[in-house]
Amino acid sequence: MGGWTPTSAALGGPLLLPYPALSWRTGSVVLNRFRRSTIDSEDQQKLDKSLEKTRRGVLGRIGDLFQANEISDELWDELEELLIMGDVGVDTTLKLVEATRTRVRKQGIKSAKDAYVALQEEMVTLLRADAPPLDIDNRNRLLTVVLVVGVNGSGKTTSIGKLARYYRHKGKRVVLAAGDTFRAAAIDQLKVWGDRAKVSVIAHEPGADPGAVVYDAIRASQESRDADILIVDTAGRLHTNFNLMKEMEKIRNVAQRQVHKAPHEVLLVLDATTGQNAVTQAQKFGESVAVTGVILTKLDSTAKGGVVLAIADQLGVPVRFVGTGEKIEDIAEFDPWVFVESLLAHGD
Repeated sequence: MGGWTPTSAALGGPLLLPYPALSWRTGSVVLNRFRRSTIDSEDQQKLDKSLEKTRRGVLGRIGDLFQANEISDELWDELEELLIMGDVGVDTTLKLVEATRTRVRKQGIKSAKDAYVALQEEMVTLLRADAPPLDIDNRNRLLTVVLVVGVNGSGKTTSIGKLARYYRHKGKRVVLAAGDTFRAAAIDQLKVWGDRAKVSVIAHEPGADPGAVVYDAIRASQESRDADILIVDTAGRLHTNFNLMKEMEKIRNVAQRQVHKAPHEVLLVLDATTGQNAVTQAQKFGESVAVTGVILTKLDSTAKGGVVLAIADQLGVPVRFVGTGEKIEDIAEFDPWVFVESLLAHGD
């Protein structure tokens, strides 16, 4: 996707403002030309901390490559090797390195230090930094409906609980819908997380029609609960893509009939510790479900943080949140600029 233009905000993209050349994290000079107009400092720190293991791995060595005075073919070859070893993936690595080399050549960049800056900015572009802002905290909407999809074991239900707490902490009234009716354990688990997040959970008996659950949850959200946000859990595993599409179509239709333009976000939960397998999983879901964003769990537990770049590139949608620990408050809204600076910073 292309970089920011003056018309992107008018077209619904994020409002970007010129940002000083001083990095928020280390005080080092960075040449990112634009940043978001508002960045939550608590989320900055969580995201930065979650990348500690990745920084101690191969990706933490990228900065050392650019300490040389000259830009050489050997530099690009070594960069490719480190990115692939860091779980960025072959296709995304080749795309990223080629984009950086092309930029260096066209802009007449001569120093390795400036080439390093170009690499960082190409990473930011790859991470969909010009994507429209997350459409959940919308004050002009009476009720926002969010569907959460993902396979069992990815951290889907945990992420829903964290999201509920995240938005309740921001002053929003949140309701959860137990749309994964195929497993009794899924309903019980969601209720536990609802209690932890101190939000209401609308649930039916195991085996019930998920569409009926969503219908009742929307009615409750609009009437007795007076909610701002409804987060819907969906089935964690269905036998075929056809079944998955039919189930999601049913839930979508119910939501659309009750709430204008719902669902407003469809978030796919992926486990960062699975590396490139998460990319494959994302592609399969993308074939069946109109995913609008990704929640990447367990980023703090892996040295494979490079997979974030591969997911954004291969799936074509932005990462929206990352799991940064095991506690209910351990979730952070994703920011491409903070991620790249933290990813490439030298270990503390």
